Amino acid sequence: MRWFRPFRKKSPWVLHYNAGSCNGCDIEILAALGPKFDLERFGVINTGNPKQSDIFLVTGPVTYRSRERIVELYAQIPEPKVVVAVGSCTATGGVFRGMYNVEDGIDRYIPVDVYVPGCAASPQLIVDALVKGREILEAKSREIEKPLRLFGAIETIGHKLSRLKMATRLHEKGENDEQA
Repeated sequence: MRWFRPFRKKSPWVLHYNAGSCNGCDIEILAALGPKFDLERFGVINTGNPKQSDIFLVTGPVTYRSRERIVELYAQIPEPKVVVAVGSCTATGGVFRGMYNVEDGIDRYIPVDVYVPGCAASPQLIVDALVKGREILEAKSREIEKPLRLFGAIETIGHKLSRLKMATRLHEKGENDEQA
């Protein structure tokens, strides 16, 4: 995990999912990926595989048919992951709110880290949201690695964690620090 950390920080992979939008936000995302706004300068790469992505970019209102796929895709993305909701339709249902097949917002089903306002969201806001998502991804990566930094090497007995050995070593380390 330590070996991948510098690369993960600099090049997050994005999974874009259209939950049933009017394609206004999708066109703006393509504009952000184009040469004028150039998201690739931040290392952002659009991928189609959830198991290789770090940031989940969702557009459009959450419908009854798409909510199961959204939750399934979210579950397939490995930790740490960031969810970016693009447009007012994704956040609240937007102009489609109140229709028989539209849910209120994506945050009822999966946790959202960054919201991009607008109908359709501008490419500048999408770039800013993905840069903010990259910072959140870096912070989440640090949180995952915190136990490894705290305990040093992780000790196992068989294939299970030995919390007693790690806690004993941490306690001894604390006593040695107090004596010095």
